[in-house]
Amino acid sequence: MSYFSKFPAMGKKDLRDFKKSIDGAYKDFSREYGEAIENFFDPLYYFLTWFEKLLNATPWPIIILIIGGLAYLGSRSWKLAAGAMISFLLIGYLGMWKNTMSTVALISVATLLCIVLGIPLGIWMSRSDRVQRIITPILDIMQTIPIFVYLLPVVMLLGIGKVPGLIAVCVYAMPPIIRLTNLGLRLVDKDILEAADSFGSNYRQRLINVQFPLALPNIFAGVNQTIMMALAMVVIASMIGVKGLGMPVLQSIQNQYLALGLMNGLAIVALAIIFDRVSQQYGKRLQRHREGGHDA
Repeated sequence: MSYFSKFPAMGKKDLRDFKKSIDGAYKDFSREYGEAIENFFDPLYYFLTWFEKLLNATPWPIIILIIGGLAYLGSRSWKLAAGAMISFLLIGYLGMWKNTMSTVALISVATLLCIVLGIPLGIWMSRSDRVQRIITPILDIMQTIPIFVYLLPVVMLLGIGKVPGLIAVCVYAMPPIIRLTNLGLRLVDKDILEAADSFGSNYRQRLINVQFPLALPNIFAGVNQTIMMALAMVVIASMIGVKGLGMPVLQSIQNQYLALGLMNGLAIVALAIIFDRVSQQYGKRLQRHREGGHDA
């Protein structure tokens, strides 16, 4: 007999009542404020929809040239740029172009949102040990809590669609950029900061002109990890109606279409490799530039 089975029946009833009170309170909250919260996220929805339509409306040769150009600018490698272009050509040839553009739009907007919110939070953490102690457990929860646990209240509040999927992706993918921004700023040499102070720099000047440039390799490592974690959420996001490469993978699981799942899964892998290699190479270039500046 379990130890917990010895609890009095009244205690179990109280627990059920407590659970029902939580459910009732959340339902009341969603009815009262759900529409206002949806309106708050409308600009995000419109931007994501506009960007997705823009990518799908742009002729594929232009998209491939832009991808090749961005890959080369980030990595300074013709091989990597050519590999990215060939990968997207194969994706289009195999009929996955539209879903890929939807996924690229989702990942791009999610990464941009994580950067806009995550870097200021990382800067705030680097300024105060107290703030770091408060935010760190929250980041731990964001990274360790099962995805469906926080997906449920988001879906209950906003329904299914692009915005709930985007929020879920950002919750899962944001911690690395916050942690590594904080770490990069804290690792800046104290002697350099003292030298900046001796020249009369205020906090903003020291942050923008000294700390931030020296912390860029760590920050870009955080961007890299954020992109990888966002791509890992593509299939999960498809479960709440987010279009993209995750939708065919989900359909292949439900209907046992092996070829469909493999093809779209490999397309996700190709995107992950391209984003990973380009961001890594750019981070390494920043690191070499910083080391060269120190040597000088």
